[in-house]
Amino acid sequence: MLKRICFVLLVLTFKLSSAQTSKRLLNDWEFVKQDLGGIWEAVRPVKLGQPEELPFWQKVSLPHCFNATDAVDPDVNYYQGPGWYRTNLTVENPYANGRTLLHFEGAGQKTSVYIYTIKVAEHVGGYDEWTVDLTKAIADFKKLPVFTTQFKGKIPLVIRCDNSRDLEMIPSNLSDFNVYGGIYRYLNLVYAPPLSVDKVFAKASVDAKGSLGKLTVKARLFNPENIKTADISINIVDPNGKSIATFNKPITTFNGDSLLWETTLKTPKLWSTELPQQYQVTFSVTAGGVTTTLTEKVGFRNFEFVKKGPFMLNGKRLLLRGTHRHEDHAGVAAAMTEEMIVTEMKLMKEMGVNFIRLGHYQQSRIVLNLCDSLGILVWEEIPWCRGGLGGSVYQEQAKRMLTNIIEQHYNHPSILIWGLGNENDWPGDFTEFDQQKIRSFMKELNDLSHRLDPSRSTAIRRCDFCRDIVDVYSPSIWAGWYRGIYTEYKDVSLEEFNKSDRFLHVEWGGDSHARRHSESPDNALSKIKQGGGADERAGDASLYGGAARVSKDGDWSESYIANLIDWHLKEQETMPWLSGTAYWPFKDFSTPIRPENPVPYVNQKGVVERDFTKKEAFYIFQSYWTSTPMVHIYGHTWPVRWGEPGEAKMVKVYSNCDDAELFVNGKSYGVNKRNSQDFPAAGLRWLVPMDKGKYSFKVVGKKGKVTVVDEIQQEYQTEKWSTPAKLTLTKIEEKNGMATLEVKLLDANGILCLDAINLVEFDLIGDGELIKDQGTSSASSKVQLYNGRAIIKMKVKGKSVVSVKSKDLRTVFLEI
Repeated sequence: MLKRICFVLLVLTFKLSSAQTSKRLLNDWEFVKQDLGGIWEAVRPVKLGQPEELPFWQKVSLPHCFNATDAVDPDVNYYQGPGWYRTNLTVENPYANGRTLLHFEGAGQKTSVYIYTIKVAEHVGGYDEWTVDLTKAIADFKKLPVFTTQFKGKIPLVIRCDNSRDLEMIPSNLSDFNVYGGIYRYLNLVYAPPLSVDKVFAKASVDAKGSLGKLTVKARLFNPENIKTADISINIVDPNGKSIATFNKPITTFNGDSLLWETTLKTPKLWSTELPQQYQVTFSVTAGGVTTTLTEKVGFRNFEFVKKGPFMLNGKRLLLRGTHRHEDHAGVAAAMTEEMIVTEMKLMKEMGVNFIRLGHYQQSRIVLNLCDSLGILVWEEIPWCRGGLGGSVYQEQAKRMLTNIIEQHYNHPSILIWGLGNENDWPGDFTEFDQQKIRSFMKELNDLSHRLDPSRSTAIRRCDFCRDIVDVYSPSIWAGWYRGIYTEYKDVSLEEFNKSDRFLHVEWGGDSHARRHSESPDNALSKIKQGGGADERAGDASLYGGAARVSKDGDWSESYIANLIDWHLKEQETMPWLSGTAYWPFKDFSTPIRPENPVPYVNQKGVVERDFTKKEAFYIFQSYWTSTPMVHIYGHTWPVRWGEPGEAKMVKVYSNCDDAELFVNGKSYGVNKRNSQDFPAAGLRWLVPMDKGKYSFKVVGKKGKVTVVDEIQQEYQTEKWSTPAKLTLTKIEEKNGMATLEVKLLDANGILCLDAINLVEFDLIGDGELIKDQGTSSASSKVQLYNGRAIIKMKVKGKSVVSVKSKDLRTVFLEI
């Protein structure tokens, strides 16, 4: 029987035993990526002397995703279907009559749990947390002879995950992201006494002046043994670690989420994006001499989306400077480790982010904990994304996932908004697309959200016929990418602002192929019709057909996106009515609907690549959004510039310093002062006459008494190239058993074709191994060239022959 015991027992303390009560099940797993004939195939014994029959089980560790590499393999569609996991557990519950629980932090997308051949639970929904009570199934299994004979006193745990396509399940496969499969978040074995804490709902509120705080504590207990009496204790610890209040009470009624304590605090220490101070609420319940404890953190903050105005935090205007996150990473897909998640969230904070929209589903508790501690405000949403509206099963899942996301993340001070949907004006999954039915269901979700949590706002993005239902609305504005030009951004935003009571702009930006740069990045803008809107419409994401648009007709260079971002950030500083924005997204991510992108199957709108490699855009945001002195010369991944002899080339520097001085080959080109409204690069730009040869650029930025420096080297090419004629492949570096290979495209005279964007394909035979299927510009077997070149790495072992080919060109080989 499935127990909805999410947010279970993070910290358990007890008087009778010191055994570990919660542990991550990381190792000793086996996995097979296909279906079985039934559960018996996962647990039946293998006879000695006979080979194990297929399927072949492979050893894996958790978290694990079916689609770690196939999501960005250019030659296959990513796997959607069942996969099985198995392990043998040592179960040592320290509690008399205790419960043994299995706590999923997330698994995709439909999951079944077995103890031996006994199905214990099923769950639909790939992103919420859920818990299974294994106690009875384990007890029943221990009565079987195989417990001691075949399994030697261990408990066989088998889990089937399935991410098969299903129109009556959210999210839709029309969504612009992979619907991953697997146990891709942490899985925990938890021991609980007969009475334990299920959830604590701690609501911290404060007036806008910060003078009076109020804390209410409700709790839900897990009581399968129907215990009648218990003692509870609640302790409050302030951000400095000082215990400031304690409450004790005997209880005899455990029905529902009982309000247990309400208290006030004068001038509480406030949670803010600059100083995210948190209070600790420790809830303990004691029954039969055993105490279990759940500790949560809360923050006192007051926020308001002002009607027809900006966003206010603790009584002061705060411009929300945001981005987005998908749960996706090179080499592991959704199965990001805690260390990876920490790295990612710290990078966002380093870039200056104070707001994030988690697209388009409930994300790991680790992410939310980091947002709390780093000071990043959150819009978190359910995965009702595109496709239309399904039937009763579909709608029940959406309501269940909204309930789960609110209950499981209720205490996080970082959360501002519960998102109810994304692009729900996008049909395709059902024969009927009825706007009135979608409106009715959106109202139902909106009411449910406000009933479960009246303290937070609701929001949707891009569904104009529902904009009046939710508290905050975000229209589609992609100025300079899918429609219009980027200089129209402010006017279009103001027009949309005037249509909504509360406006917040999430999703803007454009794709950039990392390492691709341009001497004339804005050329495509001359083809674009102005005044026709800046929204995204059906077909705009296509690389073919339709009206001229940068997404189709632009060069996909980092240089263009640098200008687009620079303009947007400049304008946002002079829009006093703006609540905030969120750039889409922070990191490149995989998607099944973009096979022809420069990195196939990757949405390349991120400011970092899928492996955390920073693009130039990262530093542009940093120059506007951070205060720690920084300086960055554009072009760290641009080894060769080009033009006429003596032509003046713009050198751009992105910095938050007051002024900066540029040195070219040791010679000063003067000091420029920063002015955020002086586009481009906030006035930190220099025109430098360049001739054929090598150049060393150095910039010295000053902010008060602090000096920061950045340097790059570039070559300037004046030779003009003609039609691409031949490929070359060379090893440019080898270190610690890893070689970096570079392909170049030359014309018949051997001149590098610096505007070449041909698709090239790497392959290897022999003992080595190409580092591919990572979804990055430098780790993909098929990739478009960036400025006539591309690189890939390989593990060097024995002898190998690496090849690279491109359409209509002769394949070249390199022996390593």
